Amino acid sequence: MSLAALAPSRSRAWSRGSRRWVALAGVCLSLWLSAAPAAAQSLADFEKRLTVHILPNGWTFLILERPGAPVFSFATQADVGAAQDPTGRTGIAHMFEHMAFKGTPVIGTTDYAKEKVAIDELEAAYQAYERARSAVQPDKAQVERLHKAFQEKNTAAEQYVRKNEFDELVAREGGVGLNAGTSADSTVYFYAMPVNKFELFAYLESERFWRPVFREFYKERDVVVEERRMRTESQPTGRLFERFSDAAYSAHPYRQPPVGYRSDLDRLTITDARAFFDQYYGPSNLVTAIVGGLKAKEIIPIIDKYFGRIPSRPDPLSLRTVEPPQIGEVSITLRDPSQPIYIEGYHKPASTSMDEPSYDALSDILSRGRTSRLYRSLVRDKKLAVAVQGASGFPGVKYPNLWVVIGVPARGITNDAVRDAIRAEFQKIQTDGVTDEELTRFKTRTKADLLRSLNSNGGLAEQLVSYHTLFGDWRELFRYVERVDKVTQADIKRVATALFKESNRTVARIESTTAPAPTGSGAGAGR
Repeated sequence: MSLAALAPSRSRAWSRGSRRWVALAGVCLSLWLSAAPAAAQSLADFEKRLTVHILPNGWTFLILERPGAPVFSFATQADVGAAQDPTGRTGIAHMFEHMAFKGTPVIGTTDYAKEKVAIDELEAAYQAYERARSAVQPDKAQVERLHKAFQEKNTAAEQYVRKNEFDELVAREGGVGLNAGTSADSTVYFYAMPVNKFELFAYLESERFWRPVFREFYKERDVVVEERRMRTESQPTGRLFERFSDAAYSAHPYRQPPVGYRSDLDRLTITDARAFFDQYYGPSNLVTAIVGGLKAKEIIPIIDKYFGRIPSRPDPLSLRTVEPPQIGEVSITLRDPSQPIYIEGYHKPASTSMDEPSYDALSDILSRGRTSRLYRSLVRDKKLAVAVQGASGFPGVKYPNLWVVIGVPARGITNDAVRDAIRAEFQKIQTDGVTDEELTRFKTRTKADLLRSLNSNGGLAEQLVSYHTLFGDWRELFRYVERVDKVTQADIKRVATALFKESNRTVARIESTTAPAPTGSGAGAGR
């Protein structure tokens, strides 16, 4: 069981409808989308084939030529996520992600001139209803009357909608993997198409980030509310992780769930979404990577033609709030009829820190696979847990974040027993460090992971936009491996000593309200 399996969509919010959750590692497209394996995978080789093209309006394009199949994948990353959700409007970054698939004045409508009027009337009706129900002493009759008027306007606006036309157009023209995801740090949009449809891609993507139409907004808001109910409110781990984040952060918006708080979702408006789009979706806040069997010199004029139409906007302001140093352990306990679960989190620097490879080494040695220390100790040898996993980068990577470990106790085993065993492994690294073999294995696996990620056009496009947005230079994807090579045993021991402190720790646990299984012979063998 992995951290991603236990965490309820914190790395990326669940996307709309049939879209599937996408892990941070990137999307795995069908094999036919992968270009022929490159003979060389070095930074120097990529520099020869990658063109950085920045439009006058500030939109950055990374174009990587990969001779092979006549297909390309792209990823567009908006440098905005749940951390930028305004107070009282949590979930709006995720909500706009949904709106980006609703079409434009041309796509998704039967008559946009009439639809625009209908949407404006709908929003006016909703704002009137919202003011009435938010009054200090609401007039029940007035609230009911205004809610009915809002519903009538909603029905009137829907008559002009061509449902799912954007999705169907992409699929009809050979596009696959259409999806998006919202994390604490960013929002990423992606799919793949045949090379001969590149101009259509340029038209579609420029239109939806230039002139999105907020049709079916309140219907889609209900979809997001249901996502929250299913993924968070109805799941013990969902409820636990939401409270864990809230306990770990006293000030920084990383405490906010990407899907949003229920009370905020119930009051999000089209006006909110438009303001959010205007503030954060200016061209200079977007990076697009295009990877596949095409030539930069041939597609740059097309990029200029379509994406260059979009007016520039001021860069959004950076977040002001900085999480203060934690001064004491924080602990929360949920009592639930589910099985027990134990979580510890420790504050660490942002992933742009030069120590990030050392934290990754710590995660690898402690919890990656069946050779890891935590697995061997808690699962294999002592049979205290059925699963244990540690990783950094929760709930995001752009700002100082958390190194988190999760343990699922075996039957009849308490959270306290799992806690003590986990902390004993932390103490061993703080005291004795790690072995040469463990460090070598981490470095070898990290390089192998990079090489595997380069084989998929889609995965590589996501990696490129992620590193370019985070560091300002896509080359950091390769330089990270160089930093990994420099990690020493002393570095790992140093970061472990600084990290695993009681005053730096947040604990969250589920204590089962059902009767525990009897301990004894075979009690810890599993479920």
